[in-house]
Amino acid sequence: MACIPAGWFLRGSDTGPEHARPQARVWLQTYYLDLNEVTYAEYKACVKAKRCDPKGGPAYSDFDRPKQPVNGVNWFHAEGYCKAQGKRLPSEAQWEKGARGPDGALHPWGDEPATCERAILKDATGRGCGVKKQGSKPDTGRPWEVGSRAPGRYGLYDMSGNSWEWVADWFTRSYAECGADCEGIDPLGPCAKDGEVARECPGKLRKIVRGGSWYWDASYATGVWRRPHFPSNQPFHHFGFRCAANAREAEALQRGAPAK
Repeated sequence: MACIPAGWFLRGSDTGPEHARPQARVWLQTYYLDLNEVTYAEYKACVKAKRCDPKGGPAYSDFDRPKQPVNGVNWFHAEGYCKAQGKRLPSEAQWEKGARGPDGALHPWGDEPATCERAILKDATGRGCGVKKQGSKPDTGRPWEVGSRAPGRYGLYDMSGNSWEWVADWFTRSYAECGADCEGIDPLGPCAKDGEVARECPGKLRKIVRGGSWYWDASYATGVWRRPHFPSNQPFHHFGFRCAANAREAEALQRGAPAK
């Protein structure tokens, strides 16, 4: 995991999509974020150990390479995996700081455009940077193995493209609509208490995935784009995730014991 030090960062964008407005300075305590998206092999090992839901996983062929990001998990599968590791899903703010750094860069590498030299996405060569999927519908492409491109901020890989990633928060149509729930220290969005996001939230139906993917073009592979979807992942999409840890959880992981 990468250690991301406490401090302010610029969240959102006043010139970007409506759902990412307004830009604001947000303070996060020190936290940790997985260097890579959780892989197919890692998720299936958790299933084999009877600690993760076996229903999570891809519905397409050629998505089961061990080092590919696991795709096709719902929010509950992702949350369950992270908890089984003594971790948690990152908050939306944690994910965004990890992707952008403190100064509001649009991408993990800065403000230069997302291209297939920097991220796995759809470009003029096709989806997945032109790599075709085996089996039916080859032109839909597929994710690449994690870490196939250079790391960005904090040494994190694939924060732009490759796989959409679930985060903890419930979706609101903008940070302005979210209001006080998206302000303060370590904001967690609606229906959060004592550092935890509730599994149900009255009036809120959708969670959030971030980062774009092999299937979508560069406009989605930014540090500000917020895609809402139902936590049940119905209708089904090939989303993935990575895990986070607060300082107490990270210390427990180093000791080899779960945080209490």
